[in-house]
Amino acid sequence: MNRNTNCSINNIYRLEGRVPIAKAIPFGLQHILAMFVSNLAPITIIAGAAQPALSQAQTAILLQNAMFVAGIATMIQLYPIWRIGSKLPVVMGVSFTFVTVLSTIAANFGYPAVVGAVLIGGIFEGTLGLLAKYWRRIITPVVAASVVTAIGFSLFTVGARSFGGGYADDFGSAQNLILGTITLLTCLLWNIFAKGYLKQLSVLAGLIVGYVIAIFLGKVDLSLIMSGGIISFPHLLPFMPEFHAGAIISACIIFLVSAAETIGDTSALVSGGLNREITGKEISGSLACDGYASALSTVFGCPPVTSFSQNVGLVAMTKVVNRFTIMTGAACMILAGLLPPVGNFFASLPQAVLGGCTIMMFGTILTSGVQMIAKCGFSQRNIVIVSLSLAVGIGFTTASEIGIWNIFPELVQSVFSANVVAVVFVVSVFLSLVLPKDMDIKALEG
Repeated sequence: MNRNTNCSINNIYRLEGRVPIAKAIPFGLQHILAMFVSNLAPITIIAGAAQPALSQAQTAILLQNAMFVAGIATMIQLYPIWRIGSKLPVVMGVSFTFVTVLSTIAANFGYPAVVGAVLIGGIFEGTLGLLAKYWRRIITPVVAASVVTAIGFSLFTVGARSFGGGYADDFGSAQNLILGTITLLTCLLWNIFAKGYLKQLSVLAGLIVGYVIAIFLGKVDLSLIMSGGIISFPHLLPFMPEFHAGAIISACIIFLVSAAETIGDTSALVSGGLNREITGKEISGSLACDGYASALSTVFGCPPVTSFSQNVGLVAMTKVVNRFTIMTGAACMILAGLLPPVGNFFASLPQAVLGGCTIMMFGTILTSGVQMIAKCGFSQRNIVIVSLSLAVGIGFTTASEIGIWNIFPELVQSVFSANVVAVVFVVSVFLSLVLPKDMDIKALEG
């Protein structure tokens, strides 16, 4: 058989198979650019909250290490080691899920306590993943669908904030809004007029056009690209771990929340990209990778790495699921961790440009959740689970600013008050366990 028949651009829509390297790289790069800035931002926030505060040089080391670790973790998800990894096109990165809790730990105990808590928490989640067959039954399809829908809702404000400029001083300025709008229009027009497989590169096209315009608007500081030298190897153990019981308990709780998000992310990815339900082996492998890769992340002093919802949205929008293709993006991430100019170039991408590309992607995650709910069926029981979990999750986290969580302990507030996914997960699991299975039959008899 001709080897060329096994290497085709059409394989980008298949999990397995080779894609010509020159054509695979743009698609892999698109995945990395979609999450690059968001992968670095949590570290900056946690490092800034630490007491004593981390120096600029220490923060720079963590940012470089984070790119390297994210690439390695993504490789493990794509090409599992033993039972660790899902064999799915999951892109890993440092998540905002942990920011609140880890910032509190850093402020109270110092950054080494963050490293110690993440080390234990990562081992906890990884082991939980390997044992998933014993508890997976509580994550019913309607629970997974509710969590995926909640992830979509939770990302809307992330997309809107990026669109307005992120956490910059000029957030919401006309310049940022124009930049985000031009980027979004580029994505839409590319999607409309591009032909064949090129249509799936709309996000990359938007990022390139937005970046070029941002340079002319003075939103990109090109002088920083060569500031870290040419080659720099990752720094091992920049912080020795310290262990505090309160910090470890807090981290383990938030790792449970992260596990719920990972189940939702991977379920949405399989549903939206592969048009089937996720298997128990895939759930187990993805959670094991989440946990143990996070434990590995502490060797480089970094916060936990987990599945990135941005990339789930990209898969749902483009249907590009090829493992080899995503691997080229992971290789670029590892390269960015070894070559500071590459990392600095990616990191210079303005938030408004990123927001213009991601705001539509996040909507596709919500759509995937709705499709999953529809597949579960609109029985009375399912309607109660979905509607009540979303109402409580979205309503209570939105109302956290007016103090609806004030009567709860600080630990509970830090985990749930601003995390809609965590609340939806807990409520939907509870309802799934307590509501009678024959609820619909009884309703008909009544």
